Amino acid sequence: MKLPDTLQAGRGHPMGSTLRDGGVNFAVMAEHASKVELCLFDQDGQRELRRYALHGPEDGVWHGFLPGLGAGLVYGLRAHGPYQPEQGHRYNANKLLLDPMAREIVGHFGWRAEHHGYTLGHPEGPRGVDGFDPRDNAPYALKSRVAAPLTGPDPRSNAPHHPVDRLLIYEAHVKGLTMQHPAVPPELRGRYAALAHPAVVAHLKQLGVNAIELLPLQFWIDEVHLADKGMRNYWGYNTLGFCCPDPRLAQAQDPAAIRAEFRAAVHALHEAGIEVLLDVVFNHTPEGNEFGPTLSFRGLDNAIWYRLQHDDRSRHENLTGCGNTLNCAHPRVTQFVLDALRVWVAEMGVDGFRFDLAPVLGRGERGFGAHAALFTAMRQDPLLASVKLIAEPWDAAYDGYQLGHFPGPFLEWNDRFRDAARSYWLGTGVSRGEFARRLTASSDVFHHGQRLPTASVNFIACHDGFTLADLTSYGKKHNHGNGEDNRDGRDNELCANFGHEGPTDDAAVNERRRRVRRALLATLAFAQGTPMLNAGDEFANSQQGNNNAYCQDNPTGWLDWAAADADLLAFTARCFQLRAQEVLLRHPRWLVAETRHTRDAQVEWLTPAGHGLQSADWHSSAQRAFAAVLQGDGRRLGLLFNPEAEAMPFTLVQGPWRLMLDSSGVLHETNPMRPDGELLPGQPLIVPAHSLVLLATLETCTWI
Repeated sequence: MKLPDTLQAGRGHPMGSTLRDGGVNFAVMAEHASKVELCLFDQDGQRELRRYALHGPEDGVWHGFLPGLGAGLVYGLRAHGPYQPEQGHRYNANKLLLDPMAREIVGHFGWRAEHHGYTLGHPEGPRGVDGFDPRDNAPYALKSRVAAPLTGPDPRSNAPHHPVDRLLIYEAHVKGLTMQHPAVPPELRGRYAALAHPAVVAHLKQLGVNAIELLPLQFWIDEVHLADKGMRNYWGYNTLGFCCPDPRLAQAQDPAAIRAEFRAAVHALHEAGIEVLLDVVFNHTPEGNEFGPTLSFRGLDNAIWYRLQHDDRSRHENLTGCGNTLNCAHPRVTQFVLDALRVWVAEMGVDGFRFDLAPVLGRGERGFGAHAALFTAMRQDPLLASVKLIAEPWDAAYDGYQLGHFPGPFLEWNDRFRDAARSYWLGTGVSRGEFARRLTASSDVFHHGQRLPTASVNFIACHDGFTLADLTSYGKKHNHGNGEDNRDGRDNELCANFGHEGPTDDAAVNERRRRVRRALLATLAFAQGTPMLNAGDEFANSQQGNNNAYCQDNPTGWLDWAAADADLLAFTARCFQLRAQEVLLRHPRWLVAETRHTRDAQVEWLTPAGHGLQSADWHSSAQRAFAAVLQGDGRRLGLLFNPEAEAMPFTLVQGPWRLMLDSSGVLHETNPMRPDGELLPGQPLIVPAHSLVLLATLETCTWI
């Protein structure tokens, strides 16, 4: 490969490395740098071949064009500038930097002192100029590789584009979902390709899943404290390469083949009618706080990429609990987030994103704002405005809880639904009023600014916390396997062991657990809003009481298909089949007490005796059973809730009724009914303890 003698002036957009006009264009943001060098390496990334000074800066961007070169070129960046930590500047040209927009990454990261811009152990720490580290980290640094355009079927061509009110989201980890699946060939297990295996697709289709939300799969590195213990960041919430799929989840090893493998999996899932949503981490990076390494962003322009403390710019604001916080309010950082998201949509075909610690994306000088520049840009972007956007509406800052405060296009993880549903069925004291609010899409939180019920992403469990099986089997966390003396993970998570900690042969305890699990799953399926099912909960997957399995890249964190509860799986599938069938269970408009429009649906709240619930009834701690009757366009559904320890008689009104689902599975033992499920009139329905019952009138639904 003959390298040009000089680097021509390039274009300042797009960022990263781009093939054009028979060569490669490079552009990178480093506003405070005095010089930025492009460093070319051999194919293995071990030998530096040539350095070129990029042109610029122009509006903070450095650029260059190399004619006659193309895809496969391996490179890194070196940024020169002031090493003035007290001013927020941490330039050190001895540190080779990864291009933030790298689509392909070469090398394997290992924690070494050479990656730090200051001398580890220096008495001045990272604040003093005397701590400047002169060692070159290039032999050990990750490098970028110029990517060729992807070929093969375009996953955008067969994207399902499901309406939001039809979504059933399934949150899963690429490896955890498939690593122990007996029908997946061993060479595919835990890989992107396994997502599209017929057995995996068939399972998702059985449940009615039409959107799979994947835990972070962008190129990440393991935190130093995990690496020191020989452990890994299994979940992947430590992204460094925001445009590059992580090779650990790929069957292929070549960076180009890794991208192609993921893209092919997306296309195959689309063929099955399943959208692909990515969990993305634009709130922090692995460079950590002021004591962390210089890998990319810090070396390019620490003062712009990160939020720094106002009274001491040598220190980072830690609004994430991870050491640093991306400064998404800066126009260039906003641009970076948008550019990275477009890569995944335009090149990989994904259908949307779930944003980890999403309030960070809307933070400016005055805190969180629903009309932050990044949110506005997403809504106006021709490509991103059409994809699904989901916010985790909290971060680790003083005003980090922002549930209900995101702009219209966003759906939001609703932890209030989670806590109310758990508390109601576990018997820990939530009122009927609180449970009913969450059952109807939390109108007190989301019914404003033309937002719809679908804004509430309802979930019982997710990757972060107990699984459904564990929250009904354990009364406390058991995280000792994480190596942190059980200090990590959420304390006081809503859970109950019902008399025995962990697995037991006690028939009464197991029956109580079975009923509560089924009631919780039915609640998720029949609640207004957008349901999200935690992978494995449909068949009672357990993590042995670990509620923070972020470092458990082993059978603890992988789904145990061999121990799957087939009855619970069939029950879960039936629940979501009913949701898909009955519009009143997923109504696109807010339920009302009295219909004023043909598109409206009405909800009526009743006591077990059939009387309307009064103000005092909503807050009574003595009685928590109640009924909800949904009505719209000639169709009527009855939802009967009995969280009590004893069976409860319900007086049925406005019948005749047919039984659609009994979460306990034993209602027929004490209630006479016809073979087709029609209930005999004129007598109360005895609803078993710890159960939810769905009834429907005999009329046929005339609109779906």
